[in-house]
Amino acid sequence: AKMVRISVLNDALRNMVNAERKGKRQVLIRPSSKVVVKFLQVMLKNGYINEFVLVDDHRAGKIVVSLNGRLNKCGVISPRYDFSHHQVESWVGRLLPSRLFGKIVVTTA
Repeated sequence: AKMVRISVLNDALRNMVNAERKGKRQVLIRPSSKVVVKFLQVMLKNGYINEFVLVDDHRAGKIVVSLNGRLNKCGVISPRYDFSHHQVESWVGRLLPSRLFGKIVVTTA
């Protein structure tokens, strides 16, 4: 019986948080995916990570992320809830610790 990955993004984010808590400067994320790369671009734009490099290994790919110590917690909300644009404010209030703190990234994937 082979183990299957449920959420590549969740695994990637958990690896990053664990490495950040241990005080590591870099973390290797595998496998790579388009959603993970897009998420890392958002994190880079908001200053949560320094940079990331895609490593092509002719398989699922790897990403080397350099951390900067600004990441407290990040994760995936599972199961994927559907909500309308009217409900965004209530989700923000429920998930984030304060009004000035944190980001919520919403995907359609």
